[in-house]
Amino acid sequence: MSKPIIIGIAGGSASGKTSIAKRLKNVFEESQSVVIIRLDDYYKCQDHLPMEERTKTNYDHPFAFDMDLLVDHLDALTNGQSIEKPTYDYVNHTRAKETETIHPCDVIVLEGLFVLEDEMLRSRLDMKIFVDTDADIRFIRRLKRDVRDRGRTLESVVEQYIQTVRVMHNLFIEPSRRHADIIIPEGGHNVVAIDLLVTKISSIIDSNVL
Repeated sequence: MSKPIIIGIAGGSASGKTSIAKRLKNVFEESQSVVIIRLDDYYKCQDHLPMEERTKTNYDHPFAFDMDLLVDHLDALTNGQSIEKPTYDYVNHTRAKETETIHPCDVIVLEGLFVLEDEMLRSRLDMKIFVDTDADIRFIRRLKRDVRDRGRTLESVVEQYIQTVRVMHNLFIEPSRRHADIIIPEGGHNVVAIDLLVTKISSIIDSNVL
C-alpha cells in the first residue's frame, strides 16, 4: 500500500466538521479506503480526577488533548501499522475503556478543533481544510447536540460557551484558518465543496490502486 493521504478538517465547535467527515466516509464506505479519526477521542484520560474536577476542565484548550499519542498513531498508520484508537465518554468526562482498531488505508480524515492549530499535526497533513460557519449557527448546533447527546443541561452549555468556547475559538481556532488550503463555508451543507473533496479523494484512491 502507498503512503496514505492525510486530510485535516478543522473549524469551530459545531461548525460541521463531523458532518463533512461522515459524508466522505459514507461515499467511500464500500471501498473501505477512507478512515475517520476524531480529535475528540484523544481527550486526555481523567480517571484520576473526581467528577467535580473533570467538569472544570477547559475542553476547548489544546492542553486538553493527548497530541503526542495522536501523532504516534498517525505515524504508525503512515508506516502501515494498525492502531488501537481511544474513544471518549462525554457523559463521564473521561476516556472510555473501549478502543477501536484502525487499520492502514488510502486516506485518513482527521477532524477536530485544533487540527490546523497544532504544528505537529499540521506538518503531517497533505490537505488542510477549515470549515467556516457563523458563530450563532455554531452555538445553536452545539446547544442542541450537547443537551441531546451528551447529557448536559442548557445552563451548563451556555455557561461553558461564554466562559471558554467563544474565548478559545477567538484565541486558537479562528487564527488557524490561515493555514488552510481550502475554506468551506457552512460545513456539511456545502454540497459543491463536498463533491470536490470526493473527486479529489477518488483520484487519490485510484492512483494508489494502479
